[in-house]
Amino acid sequence: MDFSAANTALWSPIVQTGIIAGLILLANVMRRKIPAIRNTMIPTAVLAGFILLGLRSVVDVGIGTEFLEVLTYHALALGFIAMSLRIPTKETGSGAIIGSKSGALIVSTYLVQALVGLVISIGLAYTVMPDLFKASGILLPMAYGQGPGQANNVGTTYQALGMTGGRSFGLSLAAAGFLCACVVGVICLNVFQRKGIITRRKNSAQRSGSVTVDIFQDQNEIPISESVDKLSIQVALVVLVYLLTYLLTWGITALLQAVAPGLAATVSTLLWGFNFIIGSVVAMGCRALFNGLRKAKVMGRQYQNNYLLSRISGLAFDVMIVAGIASINIEDLSGYWLPFLLMAVAGGVSTYLYLWYMCRKVYPDYHLEGFLSMYGMLTGTISSGVLLLREVDPDFETPAANNLISGSSFGIMFGAPVLLLVSIAAKSDLMVFVAFGLVILYLIGLLLFIKKVGKGKKKTK
Repeated sequence: MDFSAANTALWSPIVQTGIIAGLILLANVMRRKIPAIRNTMIPTAVLAGFILLGLRSVVDVGIGTEFLEVLTYHALALGFIAMSLRIPTKETGSGAIIGSKSGALIVSTYLVQALVGLVISIGLAYTVMPDLFKASGILLPMAYGQGPGQANNVGTTYQALGMTGGRSFGLSLAAAGFLCACVVGVICLNVFQRKGIITRRKNSAQRSGSVTVDIFQDQNEIPISESVDKLSIQVALVVLVYLLTYLLTWGITALLQAVAPGLAATVSTLLWGFNFIIGSVVAMGCRALFNGLRKAKVMGRQYQNNYLLSRISGLAFDVMIVAGIASINIEDLSGYWLPFLLMAVAGGVSTYLYLWYMCRKVYPDYHLEGFLSMYGMLTGTISSGVLLLREVDPDFETPAANNLISGSSFGIMFGAPVLLLVSIAAKSDLMVFVAFGLVILYLIGLLLFIKKVGKGKKKTK
């Protein structure tokens, strides 16, 4: 075998990954050392993604679009699998109630964004842009609410179904969402501060990130290192679940192809596009299996480590964000600037107004912290939500930070029907309107859930 630089198959992935790693470190230094960048609170991965996008637009940096698409696709699934393998914290009483309400709030925001996006795409398609893919408005909640990974997958699926440049359109909306989270979030913080509504506080300790034994080591868990390192076990679990996800998806699509070729032509694309959802389900199934084996005394120890699994998911999501933003093809937006600008602005405004009203209802005792954290997450990612929250609650004294996590867990369950609406809307012009009606009905259902859940229960101090 040729181990020299002439063997591009051997060295190209390392070179490309190394460039991305270097840009993440550069972005981190810029964010720490340049006050103007630091004050925008733009996440490091987002900044690195924009730097790489700018470099690829002017010079050949040696990173191909296909490689970035592969990273975005696989990193999203690996990140969700790592999150789903974590041992959940048991929520009882008011904790479970506020978690479920937060999940319903998150998904209802997706639906509001979907309504706004569909009004714009359908309106333009029947007026000044008759060739516009009518279901393209659903990319707004995928981009703003769920981030670049989902925008990439759904955009790619829509592109296969006839929306030219769908992938770049979705990723561009996701990039606009990050800017919205950071820029609008910072403006809100400064306005609230000037009006005396909030006080931006800096914690002198500022969360050093130190890890105690209690955080790192759960009861009856495998040791840090025996014959195999503890991190190796976590990586092996994540990759094994991803392999099972591949085999399950391949088996389903092969069966559909044999039984119903017509259905398989539509469903197979969606199944492979939403592989991260299948991966999450498989991971939760494996987690339940491990738990059952421990209870049956077949497995003596807990193999998952929540801290390390969180670090794996964090790495995967950072890589996904950098690769997703950098893989945007600006030329693909040439025919979409009007819907892009309308959706980007309307998405930010509608999300702001909806959350401003709803957070007062859902989080009456800390509505500002709840609003800032949810707005940051539902236009960017959970990291941008935490960044905004830290400016007003650096010690996480309110439950707002926990609501992001518990709400996201419940959001997976509440959000499953949204994925069905994504596939329904793309089938035909008629089904776009059917999906629009179903979005309204589901939104009403979630609002009723938020209003009714927990009523009649006494508040616990």
